[in-house]
Amino acid sequence: MYIDSLEFQRNGLRYLIRSAAEQDAAELSGLRWQIDGETENLERQQGEGFIDGEGFAGMIREDTEASRNLFLVAEVQGRLVGFARCEGNSLSRNAHKVEFGICILQEFWGYGIGYSLLQQATSWADANGVVKISLTVLETNGPAISLYRKFGFETEGILKKDKLLADGTYYSTLMMGRFN
Repeated sequence: MYIDSLEFQRNGLRYLIRSAAEQDAAELSGLRWQIDGETENLERQQGEGFIDGEGFAGMIREDTEASRNLFLVAEVQGRLVGFARCEGNSLSRNAHKVEFGICILQEFWGYGIGYSLLQQATSWADANGVVKISLTVLETNGPAISLYRKFGFETEGILKKDKLLADGTYYSTLMMGRFN
């Protein structure tokens, strides 16, 4: 699915939220690789599950054509600084829901980019009859959990000792959902 570009400004930073385009693919590959190395809040360590530009181009084509998928990017002065994705399912028993994921370069945390990406994703979901948006979040990621709750997400379950982080400790993952 495709949405029009929207401009936002917060804390002195002007940024765009728009649908990903195929010409973003190579930059998205590098962006994801960099973000994976900046935080332990995501599923991967840097370099794991690498997606090259061609892989992102295919994903963008698929998401643009599919009515239950949405791929958004955040852009600052022509540079991609984050992205979010809603991925639906074509199976009839799961067609009512999408899975949401988001990542933003650490230097751009605190500017409301995550809020804006989530706002656009939930607006799109509501306008397109999506009944449920689901996501997972590490228990230690308080700012993300707080943001999700502001948008009506609730904890549906806890996966105990789900992630082993660099400090050698196991942490739980929250499974959250938002219902329309």
